[in-house]
Amino acid sequence: MKSQTAAAPAVVNRPPRWKNTLRMMKRNWVLYLLLLPAIIYIGTFNYAPMYGIQIAFRNFNFADGITGSKWVGLKWFKYFFNSSKCWMLIRNTLAISFYSMIAGFPIPILLALMLHNIPSQKFKRTAQTITYLPHFISLVVVVGMISCFTSINSGWVNTLIEALGGERVYLMGRPEYYRHLYVWSGVWQGAGWGSIIYMAALTGVPPELHEAATIDGASKLQRIRHIDIPAILPTITIMLIMRCGDIMSVGFDKSYLMMNDLNKDVSEVIATYTYQMGLLSGKYSYSTAISLFNNVINFVFLTVVNKFAKVVSGSSLW
Repeated sequence: MKSQTAAAPAVVNRPPRWKNTLRMMKRNWVLYLLLLPAIIYIGTFNYAPMYGIQIAFRNFNFADGITGSKWVGLKWFKYFFNSSKCWMLIRNTLAISFYSMIAGFPIPILLALMLHNIPSQKFKRTAQTITYLPHFISLVVVVGMISCFTSINSGWVNTLIEALGGERVYLMGRPEYYRHLYVWSGVWQGAGWGSIIYMAALTGVPPELHEAATIDGASKLQRIRHIDIPAILPTITIMLIMRCGDIMSVGFDKSYLMMNDLNKDVSEVIATYTYQMGLLSGKYSYSTAISLFNNVINFVFLTVVNKFAKVVSGSSLW
């Protein structure tokens, strides 16, 4: 009886991955051509300026230029951490950021769920338009509206307070009211626009699931809880990760416009302080060091939350 030997497996010579990528790019060159303006824009305004980060470690002056300025290492970081305003700025930034996230993050989700389940298409489109409109109002106008509404002399808020038996209060000048005005005006302005991505995710839910649940006797709330929310949960996770990546990035424009001498102890944040030190006082190295510290903290938050979300839910940015 002849012995049978197993045939050796055939060796497949696959081309390197970079060759496959290059071949795909040649095949779809039109798409990459359309992408080129966006790549140029991001490279010019986001990556090229990163060359100037080194002035955070130098004693920068215009005469010597970036590379000619004296290297001072961590001098400006130590100067910031030893300054009297350091922890006040960090506290104010985190307080507004966490308050904004806790108050503002769930509302676009709830709004999207409500709009998605409105049976009347005409009413649904009208409601969407009304909730989207505040997003297109300039922050200068929004702050002007807040100032007019809360005016101690003619604002309708103080008129209402007085009509209910209270006393008129200069709300913009009271530190205890500043964060509430900042956060809830932002919620009003951004809730409708923020709901768009959740509305898009909800349109991907198969209608057969709702039909089957209705036949089984599920109520509207039960269908939202067991069908809609699980369907948009990965989107919610991604948006939460991205929001945590901006935890130290409280908007400069609105903070600066709402800040005055009476509420400065709670309204001054890292972004406004960086502007004052860099552009108004000419301390470019110092302001760059503060901004770099701010961005490093954001990156750490983003990485940690992304890792945690991947372990818990399986959804992550990378």
